[in-house]
Amino acid sequence: MYKYLFWDVDGTVLDFLAAESCAIKALFKKYELGECTDEMIEVYSKINSKYWGFLEKNKMTKSEILVGRFLEFFDLFGIDRDLAETFNKDYQEELGEYIVFVKDAEEVLLDEKGKYMLVAVTNGTKVAQKKKLSRSGLDKVFDAVFISEDVGFEKPNIEYFEYIFEKLNIEDKKEVLIIGDSLTSDMKGGVLAGIDTCWYNPLHKPNNLDINITYEIDELVKLKEILSL
Repeated sequence: MYKYLFWDVDGTVLDFLAAESCAIKALFKKYELGECTDEMIEVYSKINSKYWGFLEKNKMTKSEILVGRFLEFFDLFGIDRDLAETFNKDYQEELGEYIVFVKDAEEVLLDEKGKYMLVAVTNGTKVAQKKKLSRSGLDKVFDAVFISEDVGFEKPNIEYFEYIFEKLNIEDKKEVLIIGDSLTSDMKGGVLAGIDTCWYNPLHKPNNLDINITYEIDELVKLKEILSL
């Protein structure tokens, strides 16, 4: 049934929150900003999610959200906001240093290799994603990688997906399944693009967008059952 599997990277294949925490704490040491506690990381994560939401809704550009999230975070904790731009630049590099796979992700991908065309679809920054894919070995697992900075559009914009369809010469959308953890970018994007969707939702979050999702799983190994249908 499916020939193309579109895989989101952060939060679906790689544990983004684990890498995020390690990267920020390492940079706090580098910049001599004192201890960055788990509570501070939690605050930052909420700010970060909010800013990526702005990007998905086309309310801000990527450069604005990348620096803006640190400006807000630094203001909250009395850190010199003039550091935000260089801190963000270093953060992109640091993120790629920490590779933690989501449970079962590597096993599932390797099992799919050769049976489907595996396509990475990501809104992450080019610097961070290229490093992550290289260090994790995923650059050799995925058959194609589409980073939004290269495409010129972000998920969930339909233009992002149309670009991929054209590049891969995909004519039958019924042959495509997108797997991702984000309701607002992966699932909404899949629905807008007219392809089947598989929401990886380990925390059983509610579908607040009220969009029709084809499949929902809380463990990636359950994808094997879907693909065997």
